[in-house]
Amino acid sequence: MKKMQRKNRFTLIEVVIVIVILVTLASIATPMYMNYVSNANIGAAKSQVKLLADAINGYKTDNKNYPDQENELRDLIENVDELETWKGPYLQGSIPKDPWGNAYVYLCPGNDDRPFEVISYGADGEEGGEGENADISSWD
Repeated sequence: MKKMQRKNRFTLIEVVIVIVILVTLASIATPMYMNYVSNANIGAAKSQVKLLADAINGYKTDNKNYPDQENELRDLIENVDELETWKGPYLQGSIPKDPWGNAYVYLCPGNDDRPFEVISYGADGEEGGEGENADISSWD
C-alpha cells in the first residue's frame, strides 16, 4: 500500500486571515505616515521661506533696495538688472519650489505694510486654508 503524502499548503481560511491582518495594519499605519509627511512638508516650506527671506535681506543690504517683484526672485541668483553693487548670487542653484511643487509668491511691498513677503499657499496652492493647506509667510 502506498502511503498518502500530505503536502503542506495554506488553506483558504489561513490566507484570508493573513490578508485581514495586513489590511488592518495598513489602515492603522497609513494615516500616521501621511500625518508625518504633511508635517515634514510644512516644516520644509517654513525653512525655505526663511532661507528666501534671508537671501532677500542680503540683496537689500548690498543694493539698498529689495529685489524687483516682476523678476520673481531671479535677482537672487543672477544680476538681472546689471547692478554694479550686486554681490550675489544670494541663493545657490535655482529658486526652489515649495514642497508641493508650487512657486513661492514674492510680494514687494508685502501685506500689512511690510517691506516684502514670501508666501507658500500650502498643499492646495490657493490663498487661505487650514492644516496642510494653510498659507506659510515669511512674517509668521
